[in-house]
Amino acid sequence: MTGGIALVQGASRGIGFQFCKSLVLSRHGTTVIGTCRDPHSAADLQALKDKYPDALTIMKLDVTSQCDIREAAQKVEQNFGSLDLLINSSAMLHPSGKGETSLREVSSEGLSQALATNTIGPLLMAKHFSPLLMKGRGTFGAQSSDKSRQHSAILVNISAKVGSIADNDLGGWYSYRMSKAALNMATKTLSVELSRGKSRVVCVSLHPGTVNTDLSRPYHKHVPKEKLFSPERSVTYLMNNIDRLSMDQTGKFFSWNGTELPW
Repeated sequence: MTGGIALVQGASRGIGFQFCKSLVLSRHGTTVIGTCRDPHSAADLQALKDKYPDALTIMKLDVTSQCDIREAAQKVEQNFGSLDLLINSSAMLHPSGKGETSLREVSSEGLSQALATNTIGPLLMAKHFSPLLMKGRGTFGAQSSDKSRQHSAILVNISAKVGSIADNDLGGWYSYRMSKAALNMATKTLSVELSRGKSRVVCVSLHPGTVNTDLSRPYHKHVPKEKLFSPERSVTYLMNNIDRLSMDQTGKFFSWNGTELPW
């Protein structure tokens, strides 16, 4: 579907940048807002804007700063008035860059920083941007012919399969696992609140697969080649998921291939 206004939080690199690029290049008429902590150092994002200045807007937003989130929401409201798609993309494995392998490596700092980026930030994004999502025109996803089941917008939280409690057979990675499990709970709770009334928002968690980004790079040697996705491949799968979303899927957790994952 063409048109609409999409915001990608965490757009300077990896999956977030690829979402911006995909939306700009393949969704004719879509206005894309890419946010990141330091726009001046986001070379790829700036280059994309230079090439498509009418399609892409860049805004400063540190997802760990509620002030930044509030100010960005106010700017989007002033400049665009509504939002059709919000993708929370930024993520932190651990401040050290490696997941904890045992309790000996768990620290308050590691837990706090992972939760701030992976869980609290996306929830505060929902808090400040949900009024704009409820004004959306439903230009993303699959609309139901039943008006009582139609949606105004879509909120996507990029989660991870390791956030599934039922799927945890290996242990370790305390900070990342806990923050993504908590993000999934936030997604489910948001889906309940934002499905009330006439302006409904579809809320889902999506697992992108193992993607060749800085976050997962320390672990690539353990990943079979066919299961290591480029950002382009992962985002193609994820956009296919988003295109199929309706109110029937709200509050669920999906893998890159469209299968539902257990909580």
